[in-house]
Amino acid sequence: MRVTALDQAPPYRPPAHHGVGALRLQGHEAGPTTRFWTGLSYYLPGGVAQAAPTVEETVYVVLDGELVVTAGGREATLRRYDSVHLSKGETRSVENRSNVPATLLVTIALPPGEG
Repeated sequence: MRVTALDQAPPYRPPAHHGVGALRLQGHEAGPTTRFWTGLSYYLPGGVAQAAPTVEETVYVVLDGELVVTAGGREATLRRYDSVHLSKGETRSVENRSNVPATLLVTIALPPGEG
């Protein structure tokens, strides 16, 4: 068993994210995993992950607040405990259009051979 306490989770800077703070909970610099990594993202009001294809299969779970996820020409507003699955290569964007911060749990599969 490997525990990562929130106050020990290493920060990272996801590309093309603005107004977003991110912590690695498991995988990569937080410790080895074999098939996925998990992070926690804090979206400030107006925070955005610009449209980009997912590098691997991805799951988002909103833990607090509200986020708008756009993918495949569809837009979905996710609220507390709502989730979305994105296939590898699916272009998505994430935006906090509200006036309160939002917290997003992120789980992404590792590419073959990594992990």
